[in-house]
Amino acid sequence: MITTVVFDVGETLVRDDRYWGTWADWLGVPRHTLSALVGAVVAQGRDNADALRLIRPGADIEAERAAKEAAGFGEQLEDSDLYDDVRPGLAELREAGYAVHIAGNQTSRAGELLRSLGVPADSVSTSAEWGVAKPEPAFFERLLKTTGSLPSATLYVGDHPANDIAPAAHAGLRTCLIRRGPWGHLWADAAGVQRPDWTITSIRELPALLTSGV
Repeated sequence: MITTVVFDVGETLVRDDRYWGTWADWLGVPRHTLSALVGAVVAQGRDNADALRLIRPGADIEAERAAKEAAGFGEQLEDSDLYDDVRPGLAELREAGYAVHIAGNQTSRAGELLRSLGVPADSVSTSAEWGVAKPEPAFFERLLKTTGSLPSATLYVGDHPANDIAPAAHAGLRTCLIRRGPWGHLWADAAGVQRPDWTITSIRELPALLTSGV
């Protein structure tokens, strides 16, 4: 029986529009150009940061990120960046008796911003804070220590088959793919990827889905 639901962040809870938009502005290219390049590297199964390297070959992404922060183009996160189903969906899960946690490949700053928004969750954690990122097994080991739940009683919800679904399943967790964002749409029905236990289009589907035991 599932007792705990853990959510990825980017394109699961948070729209990435602002994130990529500020990168496009920083690199001096139209936002559509960077958006198209992100789509291209996603389709090739590459790291999405490769889109930045296509614009600025050989760039040190962490150094660029630090320079962007110092110039006032750092990470921002507002309530409008959350998908509309996030607050009601997470609240409904908690009301139904499930523990709700957030853990994704994000910076420490992103963790601070999410916590400041008061998203209804028992904890918010990021890979930068933990010092380990998906798809590494150690990420999911840390996740289970944080939640205090058994793998078989824990559901991981994310949009990326390779970073979310496959490694979570390998760690013994139940899995749910949310069909949104470039990864969720492109890879949802693709052959040769790890199949999730469930696929949804809205977080608000989860309480009834989990209760039904389907």
